[in-house]
Amino acid sequence: MHHQFKTPEGPVEVTVAKKDGVWHLGEHQARIESDGRLSIQLSSGLTGYATTAKVGDVWWVHFQGHTFCLERIEPGASQSEDNGGLIAPMPGKILDVLVELNQPVEAGQTLMVLEAMKMEHRILASSSGHITAIHFASGDQVQQGSTLLEMDENED
Repeated sequence: MHHQFKTPEGPVEVTVAKKDGVWHLGEHQARIESDGRLSIQLSSGLTGYATTAKVGDVWWVHFQGHTFCLERIEPGASQSEDNGGLIAPMPGKILDVLVELNQPVEAGQTLMVLEAMKMEHRILASSSGHITAIHFASGDQVQQGSTLLEMDENED
């Protein structure tokens, strides 16, 4: 399975597969030991045990004196190139609008929640900026490709 995580250094893409009780995370490996500890082996050969905690959608991993904060970025809408609009990836119903007009947002922040095919899909900001238009409200039905909201990106 291919996953994307938000980190302080930017998005990280990782392919995760499990074979014979070993999780393969890209070039690294992890295994849950019989005592419940998480054993990690990095591609560099460094091995050790990690401590993990999940808070909401964020995983905190402490390994070898370092703490990593990982938040899975779920597939959702993508930023269109022409007008800064975020589009519906499939037809569905808006469950929640989590932002207001002119609100500043950060890259990876959940802006809306769309229910489609009996699943919830988070619509995420692809970059930092502020909301310039909201086209739908909670309870509205949307078609695939509909512009859900618009945002201007921050100039860095």
